[in-house]
Amino acid sequence: MSFKELVFSGVQPTGNLHLGNYLGAITKFVTLQETHDCIYCVVDMHAITVWQDPAELTRNTREVTAAFIAAGIDPKKNIVFNQSQVTGHAELAWVFNCVARMGWLNRMTQFKEKAGKDRENASVGLYVYPNLMAADILVYRATHVPVGEDQKQHLELARDIAQKFNNDYGDSIRGRGFGDVFFPLPEPIIQGPATRVMSLRDGSKKMSKSEPSDYSRINLTDDADAIAQKIRKAKTDPEPLPSELKGLESRPEADNLVGIFAALDHKTKADVLRDYGGAQFSNFKSALVDLAVTKLGPIGGEMKKLVQDPAHIDAILADGSERAAKIADENMKAVKDIVGFVRR
Repeated sequence: MSFKELVFSGVQPTGNLHLGNYLGAITKFVTLQETHDCIYCVVDMHAITVWQDPAELTRNTREVTAAFIAAGIDPKKNIVFNQSQVTGHAELAWVFNCVARMGWLNRMTQFKEKAGKDRENASVGLYVYPNLMAADILVYRATHVPVGEDQKQHLELARDIAQKFNNDYGDSIRGRGFGDVFFPLPEPIIQGPATRVMSLRDGSKKMSKSEPSDYSRINLTDDADAIAQKIRKAKTDPEPLPSELKGLESRPEADNLVGIFAALDHKTKADVLRDYGGAQFSNFKSALVDLAVTKLGPIGGEMKKLVQDPAHIDAILADGSERAAKIADENMKAVKDIVGFVRR
């Protein structure tokens, strides 16, 4: 069975959106809307796998939505909504809890990282998080998902769940006229030279809002002075920039800054090294400051303006949720019939 191409992706509303979120996800969303039908979700149900202050969760949900719009995502052309407004996500997640195997979830490295040593005290939601992620994608029967390297394992699990559902219920699927499969096996979309943006203080660690130093990241709401200061203080080494890619292999901080420049300027790392190879970091950082302020400044300004009008953001989310629910509800009716649930 052939499926209409549809992109799904989501961002957690956990506060302090930064350059890593922007380059690793949001810029890809903006590009994909030119070539695909897209559904972009603020995944607030995923956020509560660890405790969230309710007022902050509301604020952060609106901030992520504002970032989507400020970065150039068109909420009329695409569907933009928050996950908890569409009940199909939770309904399909339960079905997938009964399809996925314990051994599959035990192999998920992100649970081990997030739960740490005190796994017995982690929420069940954190453990079955990958099943909900699979439901997020497959409740729309999406075919493509833009993912970072750290999410590839979860997408592989979504494919395994889809395959097992199709196999387990094959006769029922065929009997209802869906051909041999009901769910597609979603494909990853990994684009661009900076899909994984690292800390400005330590090139071996991913840029994160949880790192204590605010100088480790550029927040999307930082003003021009803050952006400039953080780039100038970013950790580097004493050597000039290399002229070839292989020269970056043992220099994680240099590799990170070149990757950031490349992504912001829509170039490859090789292009950047052709322009700046042999230059001292002080000169390169000055150019990166100018580029980052030019690209990120307007986004931060628009975000700040949008979050001052929560009613406008809520209207965007309500409209998107209504449109998303129409797709999800139809697919859930089919899932319930396939599984054998009696429904209205």
